Amino acid sequence: MGYMAFADTAGVRVCRTGYTGERGYELLVPAADAPRVWDALLAAAEPLGGGPAGLGARDTLRTEMGYPLHGQDLSEDITPVQAGSGWAVGWSKPEFWGRDALLAEKETGPSRRLRGLRATGRGVPRAGMAVLVDGKQVGTTTSGTFSPTLKTGIALALIDTAAGVGPDARVTVDVRGRALDCTVVKPPFVPSHVR
Repeated sequence: MGYMAFADTAGVRVCRTGYTGERGYELLVPAADAPRVWDALLAAAEPLGGGPAGLGARDTLRTEMGYPLHGQDLSEDITPVQAGSGWAVGWSKPEFWGRDALLAEKETGPSRRLRGLRATGRGVPRAGMAVLVDGKQVGTTTSGTFSPTLKTGIALALIDTAAGVGPDARVTVDVRGRALDCTVVKPPFVPSHVR
């Protein structure tokens, strides 16, 4: 099945959306059928060494891809322009909610941008932590986790554009009163295998 394609079969919608950055599928089933489908998937996965994984696993993988989570990295207060998700906006549509404000922000440039942070020391950044340059706060982490692939902490952070913090810059994240040195990187943190 091609990337971003879907098919309906046996009362199940199968989607190849890859929100984890891996070649995967999402299944949309009627609520009444969910237990039967779940049990069948577990039975098929067990001989292959597979098993259930929850939202924590999905969250770690989507952060490794730099994919924004609505309500954290993208929200009513964090625009698609700031989050680097302008590719998902139908700019050529004559009307949509917030169009004028988004077009103005796109033209002038956002006051803050979502950046990737990779820890260079021991520690794990989490959402809501201050990002500092020379002791001055220039942003806030929106998502953060330990990357099992990279074996280090990673985060997405909204950083003030005026701070001039770009790729390869050094920043510090205040992890509960302890300074965690990080490097600004352009996501994804690990290569995608979606396509």
